[in-house]
Amino acid sequence: MKLPLADAAALRRWLRGTVRSHRSRFAATTLLYVLTTAVGLAGPQLLGVLVESVQAAAPVLRIDLLAGAFLLVLIAQALLARAARLRAMLLGEELLAEAREEMVEHALALPLGVVESAGTGDLLSRATTDIDRLDHTVRNALPEISAAMIAIGLTATAMLLTSPLLACGMLVAVPLLVLSTRWYYPRSLPVVQQVMERWSDVQAGAHESVEGARTISALRLGDRRTARNEHLLDRAVDAEKRHRSLLTAWLPCLELSYVLPVGAILLIGGWAHSAGAAQLGTVVAVVLYAQSLSAPLDELFMWLEELQVGGTALQRVLGVSQVPLDGPREPAQPVGERDLVMRDLRFSYRPGREVLHGIDLVVPAGQRLAIVGPSGAGKSTLGRLIAGTGRPDSGSVAFGRTEVTAMPTESLRREVVLLTQEQHVFACSLRDNLALLDRETGDEELLAALKSVGLQEWVRGLDHGLDTRLGAGGLAVPAARAQQLALARVLLADPHTVVLDEATSLLDSTTSRDLEQALATLLADRTVIAIAHRLHTARTAERIAVMSRGRIVELGEHAELMAAGGSYAELYRAAKVDLG
Repeated sequence: MKLPLADAAALRRWLRGTVRSHRSRFAATTLLYVLTTAVGLAGPQLLGVLVESVQAAAPVLRIDLLAGAFLLVLIAQALLARAARLRAMLLGEELLAEAREEMVEHALALPLGVVESAGTGDLLSRATTDIDRLDHTVRNALPEISAAMIAIGLTATAMLLTSPLLACGMLVAVPLLVLSTRWYYPRSLPVVQQVMERWSDVQAGAHESVEGARTISALRLGDRRTARNEHLLDRAVDAEKRHRSLLTAWLPCLELSYVLPVGAILLIGGWAHSAGAAQLGTVVAVVLYAQSLSAPLDELFMWLEELQVGGTALQRVLGVSQVPLDGPREPAQPVGERDLVMRDLRFSYRPGREVLHGIDLVVPAGQRLAIVGPSGAGKSTLGRLIAGTGRPDSGSVAFGRTEVTAMPTESLRREVVLLTQEQHVFACSLRDNLALLDRETGDEELLAALKSVGLQEWVRGLDHGLDTRLGAGGLAVPAARAQQLALARVLLADPHTVVLDEATSLLDSTTSRDLEQALATLLADRTVIAIAHRLHTARTAERIAVMSRGRIVELGEHAELMAAGGSYAELYRAAKVDLG
């Protein structure tokens, strides 16, 4: 699935809410821009008076005072412009922080099934690249557009007040500006959206390639993955080229529309001056106004283009907030029975392509069940449904009579924890990496959990013990060590049911076997669902479920299945596992 884009109504609601909550700061910023422009408008008037005074051979003192006043106006305008931009940037940073916090808060609350379906690449792109684009727009485009619009309005007013006749020269730019802009913007918006979507695909493809590097290497899919990433990059470049082709047709029209009015005003001004209808200083002032209009007009249209990019980025950021969260869920009754019951369980990632076909299975509380089978059999999918990270298309997964999908997340995590081979080490202390619970945990409890997963000596070798900073900016933690830390978290969480999906796959065979033997003791009296690729794990289980093409084809003990000579016996012989 693709994460949605926020619609125009959502953008308007966000803008209205933002303006209401910061109305005083918006008003102060706008006032500063108005003052900046108003002071700047005095410059051409002073310069016009200065030209007329020189022409009339006015006293030197008068000319010096006019020149000094002109200099003071320039200094005042510069100071006001700096204050206005500073206020605008501070306001922009605050708005950006609020948008980022809102997005991250909502993203963390998204159902795991939605994140897995959408892919982490799209979410990562929205949280990084799109936020950066929005950052640039909020900090730069909005202040510049505000300043440009105020400058255009006040400058046009000043031109009309100075000489309505000469100001008519500006009308020659209107047809070109209007027609070229009306041609450009309807065509550019879908292209800009396509550009950002395709760059998101590039980022997602790169992220997935890095995350799945081991699998790509093991299956010799490197060339195919490289070709796919190059294809995604080519599509992004093609979209960029379409956008640039639109710009190359629009920008020359803008530049021409800035030059034509100056020529028209000079022609009208020459005729008006010769006819005695306008003084030379008036003509100079209006020409300077016309020239000064070109800068804010250019800024306005260029930043409107940037605003289009920022608006699309905002659509993508706010789109995350439009993904519905799971509503409040209450179990039909308190969890009493803890037998895991699956009935006619069916699931598909895409409509019409079922991955699980009518799974029926009962796992008594406290039993250790191993699920084995070839790649693509549906083992990991079944594990995720048991842990409640996905919803079945039909059928049910329940503890006794309590449906897993009906349990509040907090209750569900106290009942069942899913542990996969993909683990994350947070950029914080070892203590904080372990204490990710809703209860207080003491150092003795943390150290006991680390000892249980074979990390006692490793912790002793750390310079700062539990206070050692891990992850980015701290101690690098290898993938195998991260798996052991994740197992320690499971022990601290103390769930009733544990789903282990290749949870020790990155450890060597000896370490993995020793750790699993230790965990078997520590997880006694708990239900353990072990999705196993190393069949020594399956041999020690109380029961073994063999999956093939989304179905359970065999179920029983190791010796029983070996004697039957079916799928399990074939897998076992093919694995050539040294069981000692």
